[in-house]
Amino acid sequence: MKKLLISACLYGEKCRYDGKDNMLSCLDLLKDKFTLIPVCPEVSGGLETPRNPSEIIGDRVVMNNGRDVTAEYTKGAEIALGTAIENGCDVALMKAKSPSCGSGKIYDGTFSRTLTDGDGITVGLLKKNGIKVFNETQIKELVEYMELQR
Repeated sequence: MKKLLISACLYGEKCRYDGKDNMLSCLDLLKDKFTLIPVCPEVSGGLETPRNPSEIIGDRVVMNNGRDVTAEYTKGAEIALGTAIENGCDVALMKAKSPSCGSGKIYDGTFSRTLTDGDGITVGLLKKNGIKVFNETQIKELVEYMELQR
């Protein structure tokens, strides 16, 4: 079966900043089609759960209390990329809007829930290394893409 890197929160792990998950309702379908490789770059990078929310501000990642967590996000991104490479994942399903896993749109750094164009730290690194990234609003496109790759 084809391997798919997936954000651990989408897989059902309670690793979001608020201690919750974003488990997909179609997780069983994905498990039937792919070998899922869950990653949480924030936790891998050394951040605790729960934690203050973070957003990208310029070239830094900052929590809403002002703490700079760029190093943790960078380390987590590198670990996620290593996991993808070690497992032969050339496609990833990541959590939309996240400062780590967001693809195409992320929060703008004002902590006002305003979106802007951009990628999270991990997604940016994955894309730079040739990994195709989808988010949970693109499940149909992901499945179609993966079936064409067989």
